[in-house]
Amino acid sequence: MANTRIESLPEECMAHILSFTSPRDVCRSSTVSLFFQEVADSDQTWQKFLPSDYAEILSRSVHEMKFSSMKDLFLKLSSTPLLIDGGLKTFSVEKYTNKKCYMLSTKELSITWANNNLNWCRKPLLQSRFPESVELIMVSWLEIHGKIGTRMLSSNTIYGAYLVFQLADRAFGLGTLPSEVIVEVGGYKTQGSVYLKLGNEDQRELCVRADGWLEVELGEFYINDGIGGCKNEVKMWLREIKGEHLKGGLLVEGIEIRPKASNSKYM
Repeated sequence: MANTRIESLPEECMAHILSFTSPRDVCRSSTVSLFFQEVADSDQTWQKFLPSDYAEILSRSVHEMKFSSMKDLFLKLSSTPLLIDGGLKTFSVEKYTNKKCYMLSTKELSITWANNNLNWCRKPLLQSRFPESVELIMVSWLEIHGKIGTRMLSSNTIYGAYLVFQLADRAFGLGTLPSEVIVEVGGYKTQGSVYLKLGNEDQRELCVRADGWLEVELGEFYINDGIGGCKNEVKMWLREIKGEHLKGGLLVEGIEIRPKASNSKYM
């Protein structure tokens, strides 16, 4: 009888099979046997979980990233965001789905009157992943806009866009009227509203992140060859432009774009 043990398969064949699972499944498989451990730790296996353009992304890093293997590189990119493009963005890999994630810094965003020192000020914050964040001093017109090319993101993926921010102790006027939140890509548009104040019940809730910042979802979109195709841009807004009241005390880190759980309305 022919040998049908899975260990009889060539290592490259087994690595190809494991590439159809997930990083978590690969780590679990390494406990099955010495053969599985060797395949599960191999560069061939883990390179499949990295973006095809990972080398180009690494070349844009502000600081050189050192790694001992493809598995080591994946673990670093999935645990610590990589500062790229002169500090304007961060890049990371979602550890459960191996999809691309980005955060756009405030210097990469369009913020109304951000260059006016009477309205906004730039300042370093110890807990921020960027060299600088911005603090709202006082405005009556609040508008934050960001955009990213869909070609930079992972295909066949539902993404959410999130404004990441903090509220200073002196924050005022942010919960008087709701802010409009919009995401638009390839003719598809989501729209809603949110109060930038904890304790308000609204259709879009403020969440406290693991890193201590707050976030609010601006909207979601689906990347494939149709909606969100490779030649489109994702455009994202948060704005409160209808009221004439003054507001201040908003600390903005940036806009994060990351994968969401599957949603049947796109499938």
